Amino acid sequence: MNANNIVNLTAQNAKEVLIDQAEGKVVLIDFWADWCEPCKQLLPILEKIAADYSDNLILAKVDCEAEQALAGQFQIRNLPTLMVFKDGQPVDGLAGAQPEQAIREMLSKHLPQPEDDALKNAKEALANDDADTAYTQAKLAVDLNPTNHDAVLVLAHAAAKVGHTEQAKELLAQLSISHQSEPEYQQVQAIIQLAEEAADSPEIRALEEQVKAAPDDLALQSQLSVQYFQVKRYEEALAMALTLWKAERSNDEFKKHLLDMINNLPEGDPLASTYRKKVYSMLY
Repeated sequence: MNANNIVNLTAQNAKEVLIDQAEGKVVLIDFWADWCEPCKQLLPILEKIAADYSDNLILAKVDCEAEQALAGQFQIRNLPTLMVFKDGQPVDGLAGAQPEQAIREMLSKHLPQPEDDALKNAKEALANDDADTAYTQAKLAVDLNPTNHDAVLVLAHAAAKVGHTEQAKELLAQLSISHQSEPEYQQVQAIIQLAEEAADSPEIRALEEQVKAAPDDLALQSQLSVQYFQVKRYEEALAMALTLWKAERSNDEFKKHLLDMINNLPEGDPLASTYRKKVYSMLY
């Protein structure tokens, strides 16, 4: 037991370990006894987890034979028993032999996760109406942990704000029914509805009819692609702009429109890299 974050918990040091040393950290208490074979099998798993979270977790071991009074205070009836303490209070626990995954899942609810900082940044960006930064940070959070439903909802919110309504709808569909009553879920749905209404305005429909009536009028198609981009129908805008430039490779205005669209996509938008590759393949 050499790790700095593994201690023997006794009646004498309980307050120091659980309150003083544990400030800002999670304490995992392992109640064990020498005669308990499952306790011995559990120990290397707990030591491995403690090593993985050396900055945020204290593994406190209670020898229930030597510390019967302490075990009695915690009302321990089965061995092994694991108890999670946070902010000086018991917040979780498991009784009996447990697989590593079950212990990690329990701790994940209380320990800082890799996606936490990115998710915090995304929420702050949304609060400051910085949708581009929110989208980038929320996407990073979801990439780090696709099962974090809070991050998925924030990404859906950011995606809707930057105009990725289809992606936002796909993300909302991943969430359970319990999330659908949350105010943010309802807010995202409202943003999607408003965006879809704006993206199918009478002006755009009229321009689409003109393009259908004059399919060879490339100038009209160029106008439509710009209109699509302005209402955040990015994929349609880029596809049309690329088609126009392919049709008239010598037309610098078409090329400029396409590059301007790519450069003005929301930060972190995967469409940017997709269409830069398409442009590169045409140039070289």
